Amino acid sequence: MMDVTLIDVYDYIIGPTAVSRTRELRSKTDIKEARQYKSKHFDYCTFSGKFNSRAEKDLVQHSGLLCLDFDHLKNLEEVRQWLLNDDYFETQLLFTSPSGNGLKWIVEIDLTKASHLDYFLGIQNYLKLAYNLEIDPSGKDICRACFLPHDPNCYINPDLL
Repeated sequence: MMDVTLIDVYDYIIGPTAVSRTRELRSKTDIKEARQYKSKHFDYCTFSGKFNSRAEKDLVQHSGLLCLDFDHLKNLEEVRQWLLNDDYFETQLLFTSPSGNGLKWIVEIDLTKASHLDYFLGIQNYLKLAYNLEIDPSGKDICRACFLPHDPNCYINPDLL
């Protein structure tokens, strides 16, 4: 385990490290085979915190970030624009998922105002009402791993640079 910043993750995603493994994953048609390949060949991070081990009870420090996962999008570019232009949540990082048909959206949350779970549920409701978007419910898990693909169009908030 190592500590990384959003800039580190951004540099990794736009860089060459995951190009061939992302291409290989996206060529697989068998879902089970693709899942196994991803778990064996992809690096990952836990956007919501630092952990002694990947278990909620072993959370050392919450990052103040929430990773929201949108799967099987038929209008990926349209959703990307909705999220980047959202009036309520400022995108910190946004990239295409390893499968190539989804998005990972990283936003800041303020844990002095609500819990990780409450933010997740609130944003889930908001996205359903505002954009008719469904998010993967696994995002409510603080220690959820997010596999890191290659995406040359990854967006990072310019304030972080």
